[in-house]
Amino acid sequence: MYKYLLWDIDGTVLDFLASEAYAIRTLFHKYNLGECSDEMLRQYSAINAKYWSMLERNEITKQEVLIGRFHEFFGSIGVDTTVAEAFNADYQLTLGDHIEFMENAEEMLMLNKGKCLLAAVTNGTKTAQEKKLRMSGLDRIFDAIFISEDVGAEKPSEQYFRYVFEKLGITNKKEVLIIGDSLIADMKGGYVSGIDTCWFNPGHKENTLNIPVTYEIENLNKIQDIVNKE
Repeated sequence: MYKYLLWDIDGTVLDFLASEAYAIRTLFHKYNLGECSDEMLRQYSAINAKYWSMLERNEITKQEVLIGRFHEFFGSIGVDTTVAEAFNADYQLTLGDHIEFMENAEEMLMLNKGKCLLAAVTNGTKTAQEKKLRMSGLDRIFDAIFISEDVGAEKPSEQYFRYVFEKLGITNKKEVLIIGDSLIADMKGGYVSGIDTCWFNPGHKENTLNIPVTYEIENLNKIQDIVNKE
């Protein structure tokens, strides 16, 4: 039985796209940028995903992600790009103003609390994640929280996972399972670190990177079968 469950936050436990949409639309009004359409949101989400993927591949820094994504987005829709830095600063805080759990996420966490050690493993910014964890109550559910800015490394680096293992006192990696929606950050990170992985893939994306995955699920309610598997 797994004794340590490492949970990604955005897109796994919390519905990041819902928070993203709320934050951007709220700040469009604050900055007098007009209405943010559904198409604009889709455009931003694609740009944002591209930048985070580059970070996971160690091609750019996190600061380049945070400002660069808005700079590119604003440029593509004809908005003054000089507001990107201020917009991003407000965005980090506004993300935590709208919380939605992914289906069955909270139930699975509560079902395993006290039975397994629950740890949050996230690349999200410290400002955004601390507020989301507090507003959602996850800071009281998780036994440990590892935000990459505190760790000094990003998933999927071995340095990040070594830090987590050391802090949790993990000696038997067979007792550890990471659950996440990112093939690179979570699945590759878990694989290269020698632990089992569970890819949460509700959109049935293709594993084009051919990253080895121990389990693949479309609904988080399948976690319990995996956790209890001998």
